[in-house]
Amino acid sequence: MNTKPRLGSLSLALGAAVAFPALAQEVLPRPAQPFHGHISRKAKDSTADFPKEVAAPNGAPNILLILTDDVGFAATSPFGGPVPTATLDRLAREGLRFNNFHTTALCSPTRSALLSGRNHHSNATGVIMELGSGYPGYNSLMPKSCGTFAEVLKQSGYNTAWYGKNHNVPDWQSSQAGPFDLWPTGLGFEYFYGFIGGDANQWAPALFENTKPIEPPHDDKDYFFDRDMADHAIARIRLLNSVAPDKPWLQYYAPGTAHAPHHAPKEWIAKFKGQFDQGWDKLREQTLARQKQLGIVPQSTKLTPRPANIPAWDSFDAPHKKVFARMMEVYAAALSHADYQIGRILDAIEELGETENTLVIYIMGDNGASAEGTPQGLLNEMAIMNNIPEDFGQILARMDELGSVTTYNHYPVGWAHAMDTPFQWTKQIASHFGGTRNGLVISWPARIKDKGGIRSQFHHVIDIAPTILEAVGVPSPSVLNGVPQKPVEGTSMIYTFDDANAPSKHRTQYFEMFANRAIYNDGWVAATTPPVAPWVMGQSPDVDDYQWELYNVADDFSQAVNLADKEPAKLRELQDLFWIEAAKYDVLPLDNSKVERFDVSLRPSLTRGRTVFTYYAGQTRIPEGTAPDFKNKSFKIGADVAIPAAGADGVIATQGGRFNGWGLYLLRGQPVFHYNLAGVQRFSVAGKAKLAPGKHVVVADFEYDGGGIGKGATVTIRVDDQPVAQGRVDRTYPFRASLDETLDIGEDTGTPVSEDYHVPFRFNGELNRVLIRLGESQLSAEDEAQIRRAKAALNLGQ
Repeated sequence: MNTKPRLGSLSLALGAAVAFPALAQEVLPRPAQPFHGHISRKAKDSTADFPKEVAAPNGAPNILLILTDDVGFAATSPFGGPVPTATLDRLAREGLRFNNFHTTALCSPTRSALLSGRNHHSNATGVIMELGSGYPGYNSLMPKSCGTFAEVLKQSGYNTAWYGKNHNVPDWQSSQAGPFDLWPTGLGFEYFYGFIGGDANQWAPALFENTKPIEPPHDDKDYFFDRDMADHAIARIRLLNSVAPDKPWLQYYAPGTAHAPHHAPKEWIAKFKGQFDQGWDKLREQTLARQKQLGIVPQSTKLTPRPANIPAWDSFDAPHKKVFARMMEVYAAALSHADYQIGRILDAIEELGETENTLVIYIMGDNGASAEGTPQGLLNEMAIMNNIPEDFGQILARMDELGSVTTYNHYPVGWAHAMDTPFQWTKQIASHFGGTRNGLVISWPARIKDKGGIRSQFHHVIDIAPTILEAVGVPSPSVLNGVPQKPVEGTSMIYTFDDANAPSKHRTQYFEMFANRAIYNDGWVAATTPPVAPWVMGQSPDVDDYQWELYNVADDFSQAVNLADKEPAKLRELQDLFWIEAAKYDVLPLDNSKVERFDVSLRPSLTRGRTVFTYYAGQTRIPEGTAPDFKNKSFKIGADVAIPAAGADGVIATQGGRFNGWGLYLLRGQPVFHYNLAGVQRFSVAGKAKLAPGKHVVVADFEYDGGGIGKGATVTIRVDDQPVAQGRVDRTYPFRASLDETLDIGEDTGTPVSEDYHVPFRFNGELNRVLIRLGESQLSAEDEAQIRRAKAALNLGQ
């Protein structure tokens, strides 16, 4: 298919910088188009002819593809859930609800499968980006042979755009050094406005426009990313309608909601006050009753039991119930508010008269609800990510802050289990529908006539791409951008639009994540029993030692009746089929060890082998994966500065922000080093005198105690090689500075590491350069192994 210095005194303090080569980009030329005019010796005797531009097929619809984050099957009102989602309701009334639609159980894998129509292992995305290993199905480098439907549509006459979450950039390629071929603009999207990674702070997101980092308006106290994202989508739809009204568009809209942190405007949280006081056990019963009433599940559906390691609601005292109910109110507000913003986009489409021929595909969740919030829930997710326990008394005292700019919160596992009613398990668990069953609504007024209908054919996220291509009338190409393409592995769902009783065309589907695995075939499911729950720390057994379960899901909607003992021959048949599919789609080798995958040495790196780094003012938004690793070791940070006559303030260097991190800055002219331990403890070392006008070298010497991970340190601040302050950091974070904030030089993006200033707090003197020197790791091999084990147990990066 056709395609369209010299380091001076600072160097003496810290050493010289090390250069590394730039990464090459692949550039493919667009083939020339034939000329159909006439050439003679003179222009007056010749006929000009412009190459004809590619145009979409006649009647091709606009496409709005929506994918929310960490929303279970039973969360929303059209699927019997407690969270009112007026926009999803509106689309369900106009279109179809699919109650047998599946994802992969985790974020990045689902999103890659959505974009390409191939299974997540075929896309080399068997895990999230932060856990990529060197095996073909897991290296996180989506191959060019798995081209996206967006690239096909772009080359077929569509305008294409992506808003919101992108968790499909390999961990070591997420910096401004690129390469960018696996960013949205390299995957067929002409425009991108969103964030890279798993988490986003709705109040202060780390935004990109295409590949350029941009900052939200820090002085706007009402700023909220979901609203901003909808504003951008609406503006672009209106622009395209004004400039090229006959050209169809694709908008992929992927809010980070309702992934942690759960953020929502205060007035939205207030709407849900008291609505979850009944607790998660009673809520599951209420939800199943509503699901049956709506016809979303068969009347015979059984409620699977709550796992013993999720406490019963009635086992808690009144203060715990009060806090936990509030956490669910915040989650509901976040999801309902995000859905409202999507409704604004639909309103804009209707105002333009484009509703009739706009195909809207609304997938409610990229996996089951998240059980990563611990049994107690979290005030600040960075605390548990660094194995720093939160005191419940502190959570209770700050309960009213949940969902606000000052928290990075997550609800308890009991609510996640309730959001997956009536199924077993949650996000991460690919073996059971609690991890993989998600609500789907498709609306296309020009084509779907069974308004309000329910469809129960088995389908999977790989079916979305072929559905879109069939709706447009464009075949999946065998060659794209000069690269032969793998066959699309999904099945178009359009056959279901006119026939609710049509037999499912997606007859077989494997599932796998961290060796939790299952196989679906013609109404039967064989599934392994998860040896460890996502909310429980523990080691998994050998992958060959997993127990297997068997369900006849044609009659047992919720996987409530295990038939493994009664139907051993059927179980063996499906087990054999799983291994056939696993070999076919690069699922092998199975690996249930998150420990080894957390070893960064498995993956390429921009920092490996470097101990000295040079940065300059304005170099911001350097992600943790491509920044120096400051954890569990000594380091020095030094800066060449020039102080004007009026004095200077501002950030020299900082990593992280309000929820975890450190910063070196001048405050009221005095040098300060601030260490923020997940908001639980804070340590400041500050000089007592202002820096005099003129040139200076400011150095923060962080001398780690050693003796294990997360130990303390002595911090000394020197100005022109003279100590001006010294103090202690009693404890350090061992695993991660932040999930969404970065290393910044000369200013602070995101949130402030100290409440003593407001971002961006740019350095208003002259900051010539910043040098960083890392000391050698003082950790033993066992310490390093402990880090990997702890990260795996804490599900860091999920």
